[in-house]
Formats: sequence, structure tokens, C-alpha cells
Amino acid sequence: MADMGGAAGQYPDFPAVATHGGQFIQYDIFGNTFEVTAKYRTPIMPIGRGAYGIVCSVRNSETNEMVAVKKIANAFDNYMDAKRTLREIKLLRHLDHENVIAITDVIPPPVRREFSDVYMATELMDTDLHQIIRSNQGLSEEHCQYFLYQLLRGLKYIHSAGIIHRDLKPSNLLLNANCDLKICDFGLARTSTENDFMTEYVVTRWYRAPELLLNSSEYTAAIDVWSVGCIFMELVNKKPLFAGKDHVHQMHLLIELLGTPTDSDLNFTRNEDARRYIRQLPRHSRQNLAKVFPHVNPLAIDLVNKMLTINPTNRITVEEALEHPYLAKLHDVSDEPVCSTPFAFDLEHQMLTEEQMKDMIYKEALELNPTYA
Repeated sequence: MADMGGAAGQYPDFPAVATHGGQFIQYDIFGNTFEVTAKYRTPIMPIGRGAYGIVCSVRNSETNEMVAVKKIANAFDNYMDAKRTLREIKLLRHLDHENVIAITDVIPPPVRREFSDVYMATELMDTDLHQIIRSNQGLSEEHCQYFLYQLLRGLKYIHSAGIIHRDLKPSNLLLNANCDLKICDFGLARTSTENDFMTEYVVTRWYRAPELLLNSSEYTAAIDVWSVGCIFMELVNKKPLFAGKDHVHQMHLLIELLGTPTDSDLNFTRNEDARRYIRQLPRHSRQNLAKVFPHVNPLAIDLVNKMLTINPTNRITVEEALEHPYLAKLHDVSDEPVCSTPFAFDLEHQMLTEEQMKDMIYKEALELNPTYA
């Protein structure tokens, strides 16, 4: 496959200062302080930023491998964000699968009482599916098939651990130049027993299953399968399948393509307002996806039809999707492992203090860095 990104050219020189008796190094990344344990050495390069902070690629001198280090600035200022960070660390440390991004380190703070920023290291990948879709890079049928297979293979493992990802989208699927795919960003993931209702801003709208658009609180792992169907169609069409401007428009787009759900389709929701809302919309019958997308392999269309089923109880499961004829060349049940122990985030319904969360994240860091205890 053609080169899929990666840090080309010369690395800029970022000033570095040894701190805390040489145990830590402080880098100045475009005015951002980036303080990590001394094993992390140049080359260091900013590769992403978001509301949470900044991500840099940096060399782990002990393994001589490049990793991605995310700095979550002022991680404990917001209760929900702090809990999300704690949950994600625990979850990633629980999961171990080729198609799930691996956490390699939680970097301890130099001074425990001044602990305010969290630094997490994960495997470094070259790019993500969103970048690939946006680029002019031509993808063969085999590429699309292989990406879909790996996504489902990773999801089978995640679901077997009792986890729902809840925010699958192209930018959360990381890729290497050799086409390895890894699922990342478990900040919104929940165990399937938790079912706290998701607020409007959660789960990027375009990939949101109808049961979430209709505010159904009884959602299941089937929401991830819906997202996979949307992602695959975006991959083969080079544009989002349902690019809704808000959640009402999103529902309209679904119905225009997939038809107005029948009353029995809506059995999954006890929300009477949602049913009433659907009944008053203009009626549409389900379009023939093979006619709307004649360039897409008919077997792929058959699989997508089974993923994009409005009633989640009728939607195909990840295991069934892996057994679909479209993936016959890749499917091998003996090479599609499940998680041996379900993940339990026992703290979900506890009100933790800021200090308790700090302490838990600090303990995770010391487990990975015993010499800093």
C-alpha cells in the first residue's frame, strides 16, 4: 500500500531541560510544557491536539520504539473528564488485542502533591481512517474489506469483555502503512450493564444508531454495529452516509434511505414521544441499497443492510457479521479471540473525590513505573 502519512522530513528541535535530578525531561512544544520521564527522548513531534491537550510522538529510549504520548492538561479540574480518564486507563490496561490500541505507560508526576496533568503513552500509528477517506488515496476493494474485517475482529473482543465503545467513527480507527487497524479512544466506552443514558453531544451524530437518536435508554452493543455500517459505507463512497446537521435532520436522513420504521420496528423503545414523533414524519419506503450504490460489491451491500437495521434487536451481531460471506476470505474463528474476563468499572456509580481519582491514576502510573514509587 502507498505510504499512509507518518512524520516526513526533519524533526524540528524542541528545547529540552532535565528536571527533578535528571529523572524527568521537560520539553517546550510550541509554548506547551511537556514533562515526561527521562526515558522519553527526541525525536519528539506534536501530532495532534484537542480540547483535552496535546499529543506528541516521542522515542522510548528503553525499547527504542516511537510511542504517542497524550498530555491531558488540568485533568482533575472537571469531574466528568477526570473520571473518563481514569476509566479509559483502566479499560485499556484490561484489553489486550491486535486491533485495539495498547496503552504502554501512564507517566507518573514528578511531585505527587502537584499532580495536575496526566500523560498517557500508547502505540504510535501512522494515520487514521478519517485522514485516508479525506485524502485522494484510492482504496481497493481488498483494502476496504480488510479494514472492515479488522474493525469487526477488534469489536468482537471488546464486546466479549462486556464493553460498548459508543463512539466509533473514522477518526477513532488508527492505521499503519501496512494496513493494520486499531480501535482507539475509549473515553466514552461503558460496560453493557451500566447503561447511563448518553447525552446529545455524545457519540458523533453521523454514526449514531436510531435508538440513541430516539433517546432510548435501553441500548446495547448493537449501537456499535450500526456505526460500523456507516463507517464502511463512508469508506467505499468517500463521503459520510448520513451527514445530519442536527439529530432531527439525522433521523430524517436515516428514514429517507432506510424507510419509515413500522410500529413493531419501534418495539425496542418504551419512549412514547419517540414513536409519536416517527409517526408524524413523511412516510418513506426503504430504498434498494444495491441500486443507490451500484458500484459497491453486492455481498458488502447485503452485510450493510443487516447492520443498518433500524430495530436493534434485528441487527446483525459482530460474530454474525464476521461469518458473513463478504468476509469469507478473511474470517477464521480460531484467530478471532475473545476477552477471558469481563471488564468491571466498579467506580461507575460512586461519587469519587478529586483526590481519590488522583490517587487511583497515580497508582496505575506506579504499577507501570515501580522505580518512581
